Amino acid sequence: MNLRNLHHSLGVAVDIEFFEPAEAAALMRCTESWLRDGATSGRFPHACWGKGKIIFTSEHILEIARLSEILPGSTGSSLSGTGPVTKERLIGTRTKVRLATAR
Repeated sequence: MNLRNLHHSLGVAVDIEFFEPAEAAALMRCTESWLRDGATSGRFPHACWGKGKIIFTSEHILEIARLSEILPGSTGSSLSGTGPVTKERLIGTRTKVRLATAR
């Protein structure tokens, strides 16, 4: 969905394009469900129009690509949703409190 012509006719210069999830997935060479899941879980930037219709802008797609990037020397994806990997296994809030006060 390209609204560039509409914006130029209104006198507004906008160089942003809008994509439905299927279009964005084809552009990014990923699955539509991966993009939808990332958007609905809050991991990926997106816009919602109308009654919850997910829309990605060209800026959103660039940001998703940056978020998905794995740089040399990193241990994994930043999209895993977890913080840094620790060797301690914490079960329950009592253990967390006990370990926090022991340090």
